[in-house]
Parts: sequence; structure tokens; C-alpha cells
Amino acid sequence: MKDLRAFIGWDSREAIAYEVARASLLANASVPVMIEPIKLDDLLARGVYEREIDPLASTEFTYSRFFTPWLAGYSGWALFCDCDFLFFGDVAKLAEYQDPSKAVVCVHHDYRPTATTKMDGRAQSVYPRKNWSSFMLINCSHPSARRLTPDRINRESAAYLHRLQWAACTEIGELPGSWNWLEGWDDRPKEGVPDAVHFTSGGPWFENCRDVDYGPEWTVWADRVDPGWRPS
Repeated sequence: MKDLRAFIGWDSREAIAYEVARASLLANASVPVMIEPIKLDDLLARGVYEREIDPLASTEFTYSRFFTPWLAGYSGWALFCDCDFLFFGDVAKLAEYQDPSKAVVCVHHDYRPTATTKMDGRAQSVYPRKNWSSFMLINCSHPSARRLTPDRINRESAAYLHRLQWAACTEIGELPGSWNWLEGWDDRPKEGVPDAVHFTSGGPWFENCRDVDYGPEWTVWADRVDPGWRPS
């Protein structure tokens, strides 16, 4: 992999989470990475996002994440991840999973949380392929990825988008679980650390999530990128 284009979801309630995800990804990367935030307000200003407000959406990028191929000009491979990630691994290693026959590559979780809320009280929805879309390596020029036009993103159901129904099952490649390690769900590795920790139920930037696994490591990064992030 010569370089990588990456998009990270941005939410106004979790700005520090975005900064930590961005900084930790770059610090561990052995190849140049161009990172852009996916900001809903930017897409609204450009007149391409027209979905109605979904009361079940837990972040501002619940649907805008699927603009990744469009933002990449339907060219090459691009990484999307939620903002609530902490990277320990080198994203250059993702090159070995860039199979041209696949439209998207992700961790195939069987995630079935029993809690009814997450983060700062937002509803926890349970559905097939949950969290598959939280970390996606997308083959943006693939015909199935090209289906993700602004018009289709605006009108298709949450199930169609998040369950990756825009791609055939045979077009969905699989990443090792270490690239989307779910805090509070996955077992901690016996050796080393995950490549990417996902604070899917809430991270240390929320008052009620200060004691999560890998929280201390995340906090070190947060203090580094923004010493004033902690609430007074």
C-alpha cells in the first residue's frame, strides 16, 4: 500500500474522540494517510444530504458514512471508521485485504448487545451485521460501491445501508477481529493489543464511561491532542 485515504465520522458531541482516532491512526501508520472528517453539516451545505431526521440514529454520521465512495470520487480504496476508535495497529497492513473482487471488507461481528442504551443515553439498536459498517475498507470503484450515490443514500432504508445490502454476500470480504475490537464485548487479547479498539458503547469522553477497557490509553492520547478536553 503506497498511501491510504481515510474518512472518520465526526459528531459534534464527540469531537475529542475524532481527534484521538485521527492522531492514533496517523501515529501508527507506516504509509501516508490522508484523513478527512465526514461532517453532516458539510454534506448539508453541499446540498447532497436530504434524509429525514432518524430518532434512532446514535451519531451525526449514522448515514453520512455511506458517502465515502462518493467523497473518494468512486476511485481506489478508502477506509471509513467511526470516531470512537483508538488505533494501535498499522493501517498499511490493510493492503493485504484489498481483494478487487470485493466491494467492501470489514469485521464480521455477531454482536448482540442486551443493554437498551449506549453512550450518553442514546438507544441501542440490535440488528443483523451490527457494527459491520463501523469500520469499512471500501473498494470505491467496485460496481456495488458505486451504487452508493447520494440519491440512494438519501432514500434507502437503514437496513439496506448498514447491513451492506448494496453488496452481494460474496462481495463482502472479512477482516480479522482485531481491526474492530469491541470494548465490553470482545475478549482482551492474551498477548499484545488490538489493532483498533472500538468504544462502541461509549468511551472516556462520556462521564459514565470513564472506566472502560483501554480507557487509560485513550485518555493519554486525548491529553496529548487537546490538554483542555476534560470538562471543568
